[in-house]
This record gives sequence, C-alpha cells and structure tokens, in this order.
Amino acid sequence: MTAYDYDIGILGGGAAGLTVASGAAQLGARTLLVEKEQNLGGDCLHFGCVPSKTLIRTAQVYHNMKHAETFGLPPVDLPPVDFQKVKARIQSVISTIQKHDSEERFCSLGARVAFGSPNFSDEHSVQLNGERFSAKNWVIATGSSPGIPPINGLGKTNYLTNREIFSLDRLPESMAILGAGPIAMEMAQAFSRLGTAVFVIQRSGQILSKEDKDMADILMQALSAEGITFYLNAAIDEVKDLGNSREVHFKDAAGKVNSLKVAQILVAMGRSPNVEGLDLDNIGIESGRKGIRVDDRLRTTHKHIYAAGDVTGAFQFTHAAGYEGGIVVSNAIFHLPRKAGYTFMPWCTYTDPELASIGMNEKRARDAGIAYSVFTEAFKDNDRSLAEGEGTGKVKMILDKGEKPIGVQILGPQAGELLSEWVAVLNGKVKLSTLASAVHPYPTLGEINKRVAGSYLSPKIFSDTVKKGLKFFFHLKGRACGEE
Repeated sequence: MTAYDYDIGILGGGAAGLTVASGAAQLGARTLLVEKEQNLGGDCLHFGCVPSKTLIRTAQVYHNMKHAETFGLPPVDLPPVDFQKVKARIQSVISTIQKHDSEERFCSLGARVAFGSPNFSDEHSVQLNGERFSAKNWVIATGSSPGIPPINGLGKTNYLTNREIFSLDRLPESMAILGAGPIAMEMAQAFSRLGTAVFVIQRSGQILSKEDKDMADILMQALSAEGITFYLNAAIDEVKDLGNSREVHFKDAAGKVNSLKVAQILVAMGRSPNVEGLDLDNIGIESGRKGIRVDDRLRTTHKHIYAAGDVTGAFQFTHAAGYEGGIVVSNAIFHLPRKAGYTFMPWCTYTDPELASIGMNEKRARDAGIAYSVFTEAFKDNDRSLAEGEGTGKVKMILDKGEKPIGVQILGPQAGELLSEWVAVLNGKVKLSTLASAVHPYPTLGEINKRVAGSYLSPKIFSDTVKKGLKFFFHLKGRACGEE
C-alpha cells in the first residue's frame, strides 16, 4: 500500500474547504488545509457575504434615520457618511468571525494549515513553497473571483470589484455598476442609501435575470423609488479612466448612445473559477469556463480528487459550499456513496425588500416543460408587514400538475428568514394542509406562508359541492345576508 503524508488534502480555506477540514480532522483523518490568502475564511468572510451584509445593515439604519417622519417621528438632519467609520465597522465584524476560522482553531481540531499557492505535481501530490505534500484524497475548493468582461478600455481603467469596494477610503459621489445580479443589486442599494448616486447598466431586460421577471420588476421599482437609475438592454461600448473620474459609453434599449461620468465603476458581471496555477491539465482534470467538472458525488476526472464550492460553477453560495463539503466528507472519509442534490437549494438577495427563492420558479418550470399553477399572497395584506411599514412584495408558490409544491419565491421584508419555513416544508415533504392548519403567532410576517398555503386549499374547502353536501346532511340554512 502506498504511503501518503496525509489522508486528505484540501486546497482552499473557504466555506467548502473549512467544512471538509473540520469534519475530516475530527473523524481522525490526517488532514492538510492549504490557503493561498493570508487568512482562512475565503471570499465570503473577507470580500463577500460578511462585509456586504454588514454594509447593508449600516445603510439600512442610515436610511431609516433619514425617513424618521415615515414612522411618526421628528425629522432628523443627518451629516454625510464617514466611510472610514463604516469601513472600520466592517473590519471589526470580519475580525470577530475570523477567530472561528483561525489557524489555531483548526490546529486544535487536528488539521495542519499551510499558506501559499499550490500546484499539482502528480495525481496525489502538490508542490507548495518548495515542498512536496502527498495525500490519498484531495479536495479542490479554491473558490471563484470576479469575472472581468472584455470591455474596451476596462484594462486601462481603475475599477472596483467586490474585493475592493468594502475598503474604500471615502464614499464615492457617484458609481456606475456594470451588471444587475445579486451582488450588484445589494451594493447599488447600500451605496445609494449612504449617499452615492448609483447607475446600473444591465445587458438583459431585467435585473436578477435568474429570477421571475414579475418579482424582479417589483424590486427594481422599489430601488428606482429610492433614486437608483437603471439602464436595461444596454450594450457597453467603452470605459475610460479620466484620472479623478471614470466614463462609461453605452447604447440603451433604443440604440441611443449614452455617456456617464462617475467617480467609481463597480464591475459585477459574474464569477470565474480559481483554477489558474493549479496545473490541472498536467494531471488530466477536466474543467471549463464555468469550473471544474464533477459527478454527482463531486468527484473529478480522478475519483480520489474532489471539487466543491464556487470552483465547480454550480450554486455559488456559501451555504451551498458548506453542503458540498459535507458531501465530500461522506464520500472521502466515510466511503458512503452520497450524491449532491440541488432540487431545493435556497438562496436570497439581501436587498430591501429581500428576494428569496427555493426550488422551481416560473422561469425554470417553463424551461423544464413542467405544467404548473401559481398561488400568491401579498405583503400589503399582512398585518405585521403594514405595522412595520413594509407593504411591498409577495410570496409566490409554484405547484406542479399533481398539486405538490415545487418552488417558492418571496419578495418582501425578511424574505430570507421566511424562506426557512419552506426549506423545512419542501425537504420534509410536509403537506400544504399541515402548513395551513398550523398555528402561527399573530402578528408575524410568517403568517404569510400559512396564508398562501390556505389560498390553495380555500377553494376546495369552500366549494359549492362541499356547501351542498353540508346543507343536505346537516340542514344548514345558507346565507344570512345578501342574495343566496
């Protein structure tokens, strides 16, 4: 039997890599964790989920203070935002969470942590900082980086991505955002609320192109009402660096040439897998533009080498990466043939209102050729939503022709939290009658989930057939007001 230095080696200290390292080490596997950055935690902790949600919360508080009169309070005259203080708060939150993702913690679990840029020298070994490390199994969890589109002049222009935007020295007076995906929308609203004039330039005819257009359009209307300017169906011709400002030239939907002069440009047009420098070609691992190709057990071309997280190009969410890390542990350590399943993978865009989804939406159901029906419930009809001053949005439930729920979208306050009930319902195969009959506390936003399930059941319960049956068997007298 070949002797290896480690039972399992992991490239990448983000959500997927940390999950595998923690699980494998605690199960007794000799584990090596390699990270190319100076700290563990990955893109999510340092340049993604954590700093973005911290910034979003700061912007929300500032926004509410500016609109105190909406809640019957005296108006507040606020000074401009000092972004240095905002940046300090972001870094403070990152530093606090970093303690949970530290080298010391993983060493205490039994995993060795090494820093540097590795590359495969053979199917079982990597070179790192002049040393060779071998492992029986390897996991590639190197994540992704901002995709940089081939736009004329962009290579000569000082632009921002999610890696730079949270460490700005001052709040930009204006910003053009290229793209209208989740990162773009979250940052557009956050910076707009803090005082930046924001312009969003999008190639397609809607924001959040993976979501249903009706939901995305309601959100865009809400963001537009806050002062964000949108250019849809726009083709960017060129960008220029003017020193203290930037300029974007693009054609709008009508073919008109537009020019925007802004302080900063944020590029948010997708992600690219981090595979460069790994020398995957040398060991025959297949990868494409979207990422490393894996089977449903997350194995690459070589069955002892796994890939998980953003680098596979599947669902680029931190929670998806953590889930995939668990799949790898099952296969590589327990040797149980566990397959990854994404039927009910949830996600959320943390704008205000939030837009959360799980399972099929109408767009995906149509693409899959599934016959479906739709049931909705509006937040303007939810008592707690009105008390909170949050009447925008709705919940949309998608049923297949067998009248089973196959997906839910929620656009509204705390949509990500409200979606958790549907995570349990859909994964647990809970009947809609059970959800509709369950007692929810009043007044809560969560009642909207009960109501939308009830909207499906009500026509069946209060049908003419049921009424006629009850009248026949129990001699009910019918209506007491209005025409029969």
